[in-house]
Amino acid sequence: MRGSKLVPTLEGCPVGTTLTVIGGKWKGILLYHLLESPRRFGEFRKLYPEITPFMLTLQLRELERDGIVHREVYPEVPPRVEYSLTEFGETLAPMILFMKNWGEAHGDRLKDSRTRHAEEKPE
Repeated sequence: MRGSKLVPTLEGCPVGTTLTVIGGKWKGILLYHLLESPRRFGEFRKLYPEITPFMLTLQLRELERDGIVHREVYPEVPPRVEYSLTEFGETLAPMILFMKNWGEAHGDRLKDSRTRHAEEKPE
């Protein structure tokens, strides 16, 4: 159908359910920083200037839609908006911290493996 989007279902594999919520390049990173404290849009942009405003907005809206992130708009001029984890979002903390620890423990190994692979030239 024209204009419709394929929306992944939350049925079936529990890993698929989790990846539907936190999958993608940026969601895990955003969640990791929200574990520390609420963040403003501009803070995320300063931390990761390579994320486009469009993608950042999309990822935050999806996390908000799924009840993981709360968006608070303060009645100020100019408006101030903060993003924070909901109580439901905080249930992801052990998994996000596990991914952080795994990345610290194995990041060098992956970097070495990828470097070796890139240096191998097909004949």
